[in-house]
Amino acid sequence: MAIEIDQFMCREDNFGVLIHDPKSGLSALVDAPQEAPILAAIERTGWKPSLLLITHHHADHVEANLALKERFNLKIVGPALEKAKIPGIDETVEQDSVVAFGGENAEVIFTPGHTAGHVSYHFPQSKVLFAADTLFALGCGRLFECPPPVMYDSLKKLAALPPETAVYCGHEYTLSNARFALTIDPGNEALQARAKKIEALRAEGKPTLPTTIGEELATNPFLRWADPAIRKNLGMENASDAEVFAEIRKRKDNF
Repeated sequence: MAIEIDQFMCREDNFGVLIHDPKSGLSALVDAPQEAPILAAIERTGWKPSLLLITHHHADHVEANLALKERFNLKIVGPALEKAKIPGIDETVEQDSVVAFGGENAEVIFTPGHTAGHVSYHFPQSKVLFAADTLFALGCGRLFECPPPVMYDSLKKLAALPPETAVYCGHEYTLSNARFALTIDPGNEALQARAKKIEALRAEGKPTLPTTIGEELATNPFLRWADPAIRKNLGMENASDAEVFAEIRKRKDNF
């Protein structure tokens, strides 16, 4: 039986995520952006968390750690390389670590780039990925602590997951990402259609997530470094995949 997921907004554009295993009755949180919306989601769903999975150390992902730990006595799990920066952490994880959650094991994928220790959590049975600020819908995270080749390698790991994998990201950035993506891949009909859907969703105040790995492979320029049309548009027909990715990330920084 797949995990159940409740996604909700925190702060200005962060997503909070509460997950529930109906078989065991256990619940967990992925990141802790803001206490009040998280408490409201717990009240609405009745899912009292015993586990908090942290993806990286940025304040907008760990702000509510200590308050939630005090209230629910939950266990906080996070990346080993960022242990000193994550409030209340109890257990560290790295590439290929496994976190037991009810009847399913979450696989940890080491995805540095946005930060040096960032991890993503993959639930293979439920076909769900929590990518936080590594992979966004039609985008990827800013490279605050690592050079482009590091993020490129991380994105390759996520791109190799099954295409039907549902992807939950850390922020609602999809509209601006779509507008940028069209400057990189203007002839992509799938991207054009998706951008129109995104415009309509945001006009109605609706979230654009989750996405899927397959949808990102078809439309996200940060995963389409090998596409001939993108390479021609950038004037980089003979560049390496990593060089194409770096150029796209540079352009997004200045968009």
